[in-house]
Amino acid sequence: MQFPDLALPEDGKLGQNILWFARALRKAGLPIGPGRVVDAIRAVEAAGFTRREDFFWTLHACFVSRPEHRAVFAQVFRLYWRDPQFLEQMMSLLMPQVRGTQEDRRADPAEKRAAEALLDGVHREEEDRETEAPDRVEIDASQTAAREERLKTLDFEQMSTAEIAEAKRMLAQLALPVRPIRSRRAQASATGRQPDGRRTLQLALRQGGEITRIARKEPKQRWPNLVVICDISGSMSQYSRLVLHFVHAVANRKGQGWARVHGFTFGTRLTNITRHLRQRDVDAALAAAGAEAQDWSGGTRIGACLRSFNRDWSRRVLGQGAVVLLITDGLDRDDGGLLAAEMERLHLSARRLIWLNPLLRWEGFAPKAGGIRAMLPHVDSFRSSHSIASLEALGQALSAAGDSGEKARLMRLMREG
Repeated sequence: MQFPDLALPEDGKLGQNILWFARALRKAGLPIGPGRVVDAIRAVEAAGFTRREDFFWTLHACFVSRPEHRAVFAQVFRLYWRDPQFLEQMMSLLMPQVRGTQEDRRADPAEKRAAEALLDGVHREEEDRETEAPDRVEIDASQTAAREERLKTLDFEQMSTAEIAEAKRMLAQLALPVRPIRSRRAQASATGRQPDGRRTLQLALRQGGEITRIARKEPKQRWPNLVVICDISGSMSQYSRLVLHFVHAVANRKGQGWARVHGFTFGTRLTNITRHLRQRDVDAALAAAGAEAQDWSGGTRIGACLRSFNRDWSRRVLGQGAVVLLITDGLDRDDGGLLAAEMERLHLSARRLIWLNPLLRWEGFAPKAGGIRAMLPHVDSFRSSHSIASLEALGQALSAAGDSGEKARLMRLMREG
């Protein structure tokens, strides 16, 4: 960690600046309340800030309580305290860039979140310094709702940089609910329909051998696993990035019902990214997943990659009635026989296999490609994944056990021609 000279305020209001710094951290996702701000001010007063390292680690000790918050804290600290021109830096991070006219710099993990949080903090600072009552600002909510509805149906590939950023925020709010699975094991229940002979005899022994009450039981319920196998080849690159944002949100949202969420990517080879999806910071998670998946935006070998999954991972992650989301356009140049065989094996191992294909966005889509014709008979549901609305509808499809999406219509087209 580099510690250049700190850009401390010249007005001497260090406590107020620490307060604004804490507001920025809270906007970036750190759970910071008034108590921590007071502790931070007292800690800085006690430790001093003559040495750069002391100032950083003093605030770090007061504001960081989880490992996933370290990257966010470091970026906010760097932008807020390091450079007096931090506002210009943040604006350059948030402004849409035109390809070919500016140098494309990859943002560090959590850097954009830090920039957005600090810009919000600057606006708050300006509001706090106003001496006169500001004019009332009226917001046309109908225009905001219309913009969100248009963005929901917009194709991911047609989105601008600003629209992609807004789409990521909307995807992070989507839910993917699932129904629990009835287990073969039973549990005691006062309203169960099935008599429990063992517990009935145990109760009778306690009552001197006389059966006075019939104990009952009902099947236990458990939550299935979610397994996502995502195509990251060149034709799927933009769709895959946004879908993985959605999968990351599902993997880190509590109370949705999924026991575990497993993630795999494939192009020319299969990569397990499950451990990266568990990171709370989405930028850091996807950056780590992209670094491990060396075949991003490359070729496609669907059959060979599914064979690797079925051989190495199927028994580990599909043993508890998992739901599988296969995200690919189905454009494979390998042997169609291998692809059909591996799809059949995957279908038999999963409780439910749902294929998400962005090509369904075309009204005249037909199963003419060999890869699509080999895969389609072995899925339970065939749905689109080209927009926010299509992923939003996926949650409704999971709630309906008999949903097949577009499979029935396309299977009829295959038989006819």
